[in-house]
Amino acid sequence: MPVYKYLPASTADRLRNFNLFAKKAVVGLRQGLHKSPMHGSSVEFAEYREYMPGDPPSLIDWAVYARSDRYTIRKFQEETNVKAYILVDISESMLFKEEGLCNKMEYAFYLAAGLMYILIHQGDLAGMMTFSSKLQKVFEPVGSLDALRPILTEMESTKPSGRSNLESCLYQATQRIPGRSMVVLISDFLEETSSLFKGVHSLCHNGVEVILLHILDLAEIRLPFEGVLEMEELESKEKMVVDIKEIQESYKREVEAYLHRMRNGAMESMAGYHFLETQIPIEQSLSQIIL
Repeated sequence: MPVYKYLPASTADRLRNFNLFAKKAVVGLRQGLHKSPMHGSSVEFAEYREYMPGDPPSLIDWAVYARSDRYTIRKFQEETNVKAYILVDISESMLFKEEGLCNKMEYAFYLAAGLMYILIHQGDLAGMMTFSSKLQKVFEPVGSLDALRPILTEMESTKPSGRSNLESCLYQATQRIPGRSMVVLISDFLEETSSLFKGVHSLCHNGVEVILLHILDLAEIRLPFEGVLEMEELESKEKMVVDIKEIQESYKREVEAYLHRMRNGAMESMAGYHFLETQIPIEQSLSQIIL
């Protein structure tokens, strides 16, 4: 396998033992072997039902007929694949790095690459969409490691740009993503939570399983600076001179309230939610997500 920044061979080797299970029992997104209640010609027997005109005679269970004098056929559980879309925020705020192992966009791509590898390795389908103010690159879900390579290559050439508009991007994604899929949304979510969850609701209403991966640098949570600083907002480029001591306590309270809104919004939307700090090793964060 060629060398990829966001999926080193050593990481791929360790990820082979990981499994990604969705929490909600929806068609194509079941725990374990992802068995669907749809009945087809697959291999695992589920139950009986009465024979109906038009059913293939080959499905008649003659042993049951011999006992009951009734024509019955066997129904089967159909093995189905998870179809997952990993949505990655590439807005300029994702460039921030102070105490993390890397900036937030790089961390998001490491997570995305790891999750896609795990999904494909266990026989599922995974694709990726990048977004800022609108959807940028769209890669439909693929089911082989060879087909994953263009996505990994795209990650390495992606540059952050613009401001994020999650509500608009999620509405756009809703038009592209079929129901009964899984969406993993990776972002710092640095915008109005009410707008974000309108977009999340649109996906969930369409029968999509949504998991939010909330990435922040520890410095964004603690504000571990001293003195008077000039701070620049990465997306708007607006600058402000602040005395850290004067705002530190109120800032921490605002962060706590914001994280509380995120957790509550996810719960109300029936979405999964994981808060991840960029100083945590990638594989440890992946373990938190999938176990």
